[in-house]
Amino acid sequence: MDERELIHRVRAGDGVAARALYDAHVDRVYRLAYRLAGDDALAQDFTQETFIRAFSKLDSFRGDSALSTWLHTITTTVVLNGLRKVKRFHTREADLDEAGAVGVTPRESEPDLKTRFARAIDALPEGYRTVFLMHDVEGYTHEEIGAALGVETGTSKAQLSRARAKLRVALADFAGEWAT
Repeated sequence: MDERELIHRVRAGDGVAARALYDAHVDRVYRLAYRLAGDDALAQDFTQETFIRAFSKLDSFRGDSALSTWLHTITTTVVLNGLRKVKRFHTREADLDEAGAVGVTPRESEPDLKTRFARAIDALPEGYRTVFLMHDVEGYTHEEIGAALGVETGTSKAQLSRARAKLRVALADFAGEWAT
């Protein structure tokens, strides 16, 4: 059964079709949510919230783009809004276990490339990070990214270029003899 038929059946209230549509897209939605959130529990929550919103608004899906693009637009919105809420919550709380370390500067050994790379990605501005993760990690085209984020294709390309430049600067000391 094709996707259009599934959508039609879901709109008619068919639970089996809803499950089939969910199963067809849940892995990619979760991966995007995980890449953006960086936390398994949050990614699971955001994935669930994405499908709740998608199924409640399925009547508004016009079919101008692929369902996966529409779902990823919802995912991006859910994750970015959710991360803002989490950030506000975390700025208000303090962990008692960490209170003993306040004012103490811990010394860390030089982290490996994987850790530095993850930190460098996390340090990117939100738009750069989102485009970088969607394009270079998840494999979306600039056209799909533009449709999902509501930006022009050129904006997506520019943000990716700037993200890569910032990552090169942040990881320059790992380039060693490969640096030009």
